[in-house]
Amino acid sequence: MERFRSLLGGGGMGLGGAAHGTRMITIWYMANLGLSQDNTNLIDNSETVYISSLALLKMLRHGRAGVPMEVMGLMLGEFVDDFTVKVMDVFAMPQSGTGVSVEAVDPVFQTKMMDMLRQTGRPESVVGWYHSHPGFGCWLSSVDINTQQSFEQLNPRAVAVVIDPIQSVKGKVVIDAFRLINPQLLMLGQEPRQSTSNLGHLNKPSIQALIHGLNRHYYSIGINYRKTALEENMLMNLHKHVWTEALEMDDFRHEGCKNKDRLEQLVTLADGYEKRVKEETELTKDQLKTRYVGKLDPKKHLEDVGQELIEDNIVSVSRQMIDKEATMPKKDAPAGSKGQVNGEQMDVEEEL
Repeated sequence: MERFRSLLGGGGMGLGGAAHGTRMITIWYMANLGLSQDNTNLIDNSETVYISSLALLKMLRHGRAGVPMEVMGLMLGEFVDDFTVKVMDVFAMPQSGTGVSVEAVDPVFQTKMMDMLRQTGRPESVVGWYHSHPGFGCWLSSVDINTQQSFEQLNPRAVAVVIDPIQSVKGKVVIDAFRLINPQLLMLGQEPRQSTSNLGHLNKPSIQALIHGLNRHYYSIGINYRKTALEENMLMNLHKHVWTEALEMDDFRHEGCKNKDRLEQLVTLADGYEKRVKEETELTKDQLKTRYVGKLDPKKHLEDVGQELIEDNIVSVSRQMIDKEATMPKKDAPAGSKGQVNGEQMDVEEEL
């Protein structure tokens, strides 16, 4: 303190001395808090997490398989630079229960899995972890924050990805990536991040995420999906319909069981329709108005089931005939008929 007072006294009593003294007080407080001037603001450098198609599909399938419980796994990739985190692949972690905690990360399983992946040509390292929130949005709970803290102790740039397999639909995946905010930065009352780039964008946070500590305990990172031309072509052809699907023949046993079920359904509907016709002759007009409200109309369903049965059998027979004609070997025509055909073809060509 004596040296601090001498520094203040040496600055003079003027305006410059007061400003110098204020700056020295700020430095002294920051030194006592364990902070430095360089890390007072975490600069937003438009960092983006690029998730591959393989990793996204595996995360969605793992999350769907674990509904209604939460599941978790590790993400493999690399930190390309200060702006890019690339996720190439993921693998699931064995865990049980309704929550995800630090104990769910099995180090023995992780080590064995990493060794096996290196043997198959996967040299990437762990860049973070993912877990699912089935049906209740993307945010981090207190247990998730503790898990993320354990990952950030190993690597400060580790990423926590949250995916919602229930709210995700075709063309829109509900997913978000997070990283924790240093609590010491909030003691100065300043914004922990500064927007310094117009590249990319962040999704608008939900109210539920803001309630659970978004932009207070953790912040969101932009996500992008980078696909090669081969991957894009493969995904576009995944559910592509072709004209040959209509010629594919179903199993005869399956067709027979389906026809049998529909015939039994037709018999049941015919009995119900016969009973309704008999009841209509005995009921009055007022009773008929409310008698069959909310009940199955056997006449309408009888017509629909019969129409489907006829159409499916006609299509099945047509497929069999086309398949028979396509697979039968062609017989050689007699010489006279061949010449006659050639002659007719020549006459047609001359007329043309």
